[in-house]
Parts: sequence; structure tokens; C-alpha cells
Amino acid sequence: MIQQNRYDLLVVGGGINGAGIARDAAGRGLSVLLCEQDDLASHTSSASTKLIHGGLRYLEYREFGLVRKALQERETLLRSAPHIMWPLRFVMPHMPNLRPAWLIRIGLFLYDHLAKRELLPGSRGINMRRHAAGAPLVDTIRRGFVYSDGWVDDARLVVLNALDAQERGARILTRTKLVRAQRTNGAWLATLRRPDGSTFEVRARALANAAGPWVGEVLHGALGRGAQHSVRLVKGSHIVTKRLFDHDHAYIFQNPDKRIIFAIPYEHDFTLIGTTDVEYRNDPAKVSIDGDETRYLCESINRYFKRKISPADVHWTYSGVRPLLEEEGAKNASAVTRDYRLEMDDVEGAPLLSVFGGKITTFRKLAEEAGDMLCRVLGSDAPSWTAGETLPGGDIAKARFAPFAEAFAKRYAWLPAPLALRYARAYGTRAERLIGKAASLEALGPQIAPGIYEAELRYLRNTEWATCAEDVLWRRSKLGLHVAPGTLDAVTAALESWFAASRARAVVQQ
Repeated sequence: MIQQNRYDLLVVGGGINGAGIARDAAGRGLSVLLCEQDDLASHTSSASTKLIHGGLRYLEYREFGLVRKALQERETLLRSAPHIMWPLRFVMPHMPNLRPAWLIRIGLFLYDHLAKRELLPGSRGINMRRHAAGAPLVDTIRRGFVYSDGWVDDARLVVLNALDAQERGARILTRTKLVRAQRTNGAWLATLRRPDGSTFEVRARALANAAGPWVGEVLHGALGRGAQHSVRLVKGSHIVTKRLFDHDHAYIFQNPDKRIIFAIPYEHDFTLIGTTDVEYRNDPAKVSIDGDETRYLCESINRYFKRKISPADVHWTYSGVRPLLEEEGAKNASAVTRDYRLEMDDVEGAPLLSVFGGKITTFRKLAEEAGDMLCRVLGSDAPSWTAGETLPGGDIAKARFAPFAEAFAKRYAWLPAPLALRYARAYGTRAERLIGKAASLEALGPQIAPGIYEAELRYLRNTEWATCAEDVLWRRSKLGLHVAPGTLDAVTAALESWFAASRARAVVQQ
């Protein structure tokens, strides 16, 4: 059965840029459909280093405009969702043989002053023998620098953008692939494939190609179009170990190859280490870390820490393919710009906007610029609006998470303290919707697995598009790092049972 639908905008891609564009456009009053071939944030947008940052190292490549834009966005984003984003202090140990102290001081001065700061303290020099961050490091490191950036739960950021888009009227279809689209009578006629293999058609006045690593494939394959720009696929891999230090600062380490490596407190019990930059030419959906990358990250850490690690100490890994904007003159992956280009093709009517490159920190600005371009060609004068708006769950007084979490824990005193904090962190003010009228743990329903109650699983399924255990344990949360091996099967069984019951009810209703 063919289903006909009409929209102002069809967005292809459910990563951070696609979700951001859908949110921006829906908030301007456009009717929007977003389709994603897998789960939201299932590829690049859940495989970042999870930082909201200006990109200190980009100053060496004279990317002053990009750094300034990212620094401006940094505080805007921190205010928009203080439950999933928060300030983080970074320690850079000084290695005289890599970069001179005067050069680092100049870079940090620019980093402090290229954009206005209100939430984050500035940089300063530190004595490693007196600072807590010096204790885990080798004794030859005597001085360093500390500066500010931000942390983000990247996958949840995508989900919250999609959720806000939906609440403003957008339709979000996960596990729905664009098969083909063609211009017909001044609009795009697109064929989409559902998870069960069936197809349906939609018409859209404009199409936004935000497919990330697949942007070229969508252009040349599904759309049969060319483009002025292209992307360079670069694999970035991370490793996670048991916690390597006890304080709450992160580290940024310089490598002899001029790359930098982060070591970041992660999920209370772990340290996140990354990232690599490796040219990639295979299927972005099948990316994974290799042995050379693992050894490279371990060796990078071992230059600095007293406690040495090896591949045997790696608890978990993840990799993603970054679709970087291709440019002339960039000989190695690290030198490729992290900026973006928006390419508009409206020569034949039915505008096509394609997104090349970008980074999480600048996604909102990218989406705003895309919204401006799309409204202009669609004849709308709706203004930009996202700069001062919070994301779902982020409407926390004065963007101060600690008082909110404390009040939340008191209000739901029957929740175990770790669970109350996790709910507050993951869902912000939306945690109240998850809990509903429950006044006890028993009222949250059966405990599917330790710390995972039926109420949360239902919320993720009904509100946040979770359809499988991986969605729940690795994207909507990182519970996969903490739970027992049998949790995957328990969550899978619960979700399959619910979906089977839903299909049975649908058959009865027909």
C-alpha cells in the first residue's frame, strides 16, 4: 500500500546535523520529516570525544574563524542543556621538546579572548608538583597549564534535538532509508523504505542531505546529483580503561607527531582516551578500532602517566567516521578543517541543501544557517530562534545542575541516590515524566536489569525511539559499561515482548 505525505522539508540523516536542522526548521513553522536509515546518532554522532570545545589545536592551523565560532557556541550550548553538558577543566602538561611554553601561553590567551566567556574560567599556569593533576604523571613533568572547555553526552544531544523537533511538529522516522528521490513538478518525490522492507512515497518542497559519511552516496546514488564539495572520511577511535586518576580534571597530551590525545573522566569508574585520525575508505557502518590504533593510544598515555597501560587494560572501544570537508593542501587527516560548508542547489526548483563537514560544537549554528537558507528559498521570513532556547529537560533554573539534582533527589527520596543522579543527568526536568505518578521503586515496574526499571524502558521506547538493547545501553545511556553480561538479553526480551504485544493489538484493531 502506497502512503502519500506532503512536507515542506525532508531531512535525510539522523545525526547531530540532521536532528539540528529538523529542530530549527520545525521551530520556524515548516512541516518537516526526518528519516534515518539506522538509529539516531548510531554512527559518527555517538562516536565523538564528547567535547563541547573551540578546538585549541586548530589555532596552529590558523583556523581562527572556526575556533571563534565554536567558542561562541560553547556557552550557548552549555546553557541549553546543563543536564547533559557541563564545564570541564583541562590540564596540559608542558613538554619543552614539543611546544615552547610561550607558544602555549599565546594560544591559551587567544582561546580565552576570541569569544566572550561568562560560564567558564580562563586559563592559567600550574605547578604540577602542587596541583592534584600532577600526582598521576611522571616525575619529569613539573609544570603545565589549565583551561576550560565543555563535556557533552553526544548521543543524547542528538535525541533531544530530535525530540524537540517532534514536539514542534516534525515527524521523526528511524530505521527508514531514503531509496531514491527525484524532482517532479517543483518538488521532491522521495521513496522511503521501512524496517520491514516495504516502501512509501513522500513529497517535499525541499530536501536537506545531512547524511554525514553518506552525504556523497545520497547525492550520487539516491538523488543522482553531483556537488561542488566532497568529504574526506577519517576514522577516529577511542579506548576506555578503568579509572586512571581520581580528580575531576581532564588531560590534553601533546604527541611527538604533533597530534593531541585526551584522557577524560568517564562514567564515574572509567577513563576515556582518544582520538586517532586515520584515513578511511570502507563502509562507515562497519568501522572499528584496529590493533595499531589501540597501541598508539596506549603509548601516548604511557608517555605521561606513571601507571602504564597496555591493550589488555582496554575495557571498551568505539570508532566513528568523521566526514571532514575535503580541501586542497591538507596532506594529513589531522590538518583537515573541522569547519563545514552548506551547498544549495535550487537551479531546477525543489531546493537541495547538502551538508559537508562540521563538528558537534557548531551544530546549532550550522542548523541555524541551514534554516535561514531553506526559509529564503521556500519563501518564509521566519526568524532564527534556537540561540536562547533550551533542549528538552534543560529548563533548569540559571543552568545550574547541582541545585537541581539536589532538589530532585529530595523530591524523590525513595530513589537510590545513584539512580536519582542518573535520572537527573540523563533526563533533566523530563525525569518527572519518566517517573510519572510513581511513589516507590515498586511503582516503576519490574526491574528488567540492575538499575533499569520498566518505567525507564517504556519511556525510552515510547518517547525516544529506542527499539533494541543497543539503543538503550549504548546510545540513550552508557549503562552497557556498568551492567552484568545478561543485561543485554533481558532488555532485548522486554523490548521484543512489548513490540510483539503492540503488533498483536494492531492486528486486532484492523
